[in-house]
Amino acid sequence: MYVLHYAPDNASLIVRLALEDMRLPYRTVLVDRARREQDGAAYRRLNPAGLIPALETPAGPLSETGAILLWLAEEHGALAPAPGSPERGQFLRWLFFTANTLHADIRLFFYPDRHAGTGADVGAFADTTQARILRHLGLMEDLAAGRPDWLSPDAPSVLSWYVVTLIRWLALYPTGRAGWLDLTAFPALHTLAAAHEGRPAARKAALAEGLGDTIFTNPSYARPPEGSAT
Repeated sequence: MYVLHYAPDNASLIVRLALEDMRLPYRTVLVDRARREQDGAAYRRLNPAGLIPALETPAGPLSETGAILLWLAEEHGALAPAPGSPERGQFLRWLFFTANTLHADIRLFFYPDRHAGTGADVGAFADTTQARILRHLGLMEDLAAGRPDWLSPDAPSVLSWYVVTLIRWLALYPTGRAGWLDLTAFPALHTLAAAHEGRPAARKAALAEGLGDTIFTNPSYARPPEGSAT
């Protein structure tokens, strides 16, 4: 059984969705952000970077969301094109884009005061980052409009779960700009999000983390039964 070290509505949600969709046995261990447990020695032994999530596996503890997703997909032969298949290269290209470019810029956008630099105009930094995220979403919209098998409303992949979860957060954060993203301006991504939130994996994750019903297309702030999303 896998052990997912998680915080509600954090990046661990993406891994939970993949685990649920693959129907893999796992249990969760709360990392209480309100108590900064991610900075404690016990958690740092699992993930020295102190970031959430960490996944305990027979191969040892794994961290980094994209790496966990790719490892699970390869280990279980699910939710991704198989190694050696014609679609594999493009799938990897966009999985790494999502993890290293889109998600990275989202972190900058949500916490501009931490990243803008001493003496910088935090508002201008956030504006620039927001514009960059919109360009990233435009690329993802064009990709989703082509409905490749690994980014399609017809069947999920680890990449599609990743993308729709990022869309969820962009509708909610940063709190000072909540509602800035109009998902209907990206119809292919909206269709993707709507299809995924109706899947059993999404419903189970929503119940476990207190996310409500329309967790991707019209999200609300988490009301988790344990822990804190922030």
